[in-house]
Amino acid sequence: MYLDNKTFVTVVSNTPLVSIDLIVENARGELLLGQRKNRPAQGFWFVPGGRILKNETLAAAFERLTLNELGLKFSIEDATLQGPYDHFYTDSVFGDAPSTHYVAIAYRLRVAQLVNLPQEQHADYQWFSVADLLFEPQVHQHTKAYFLND
Repeated sequence: MYLDNKTFVTVVSNTPLVSIDLIVENARGELLLGQRKNRPAQGFWFVPGGRILKNETLAAAFERLTLNELGLKFSIEDATLQGPYDHFYTDSVFGDAPSTHYVAIAYRLRVAQLVNLPQEQHADYQWFSVADLLFEPQVHQHTKAYFLND
């Protein structure tokens, strides 16, 4: 269920949002990052993903998000749970305020090939090695956190 802006700004102002982040790896061990179009993390390289909707199971959210973010639908059984992470931002989709808190549930997903990646949330996509993404200043700190203990 999607919320109207008035309701959603109240939610963002007062509660954490729950999301799924997709750590997508190709056969060469490179990770897919997209350059974010929207706040929060606008302009940064970030893993694909998105919010879980009210009354949506994790499995259904995973399928919806992989289709919307990767252009192909994958099952949650295709992925490995990496774990939950806190993401705190000083801004939100609404602008400089309110701040945003996500509880992001990270899943690792190996893919053979992706073509025609959707451009709704990301202006561009790029495959990064772990070493390169950890070194790149435009990769967001919350994305880097997924690889600091690798």
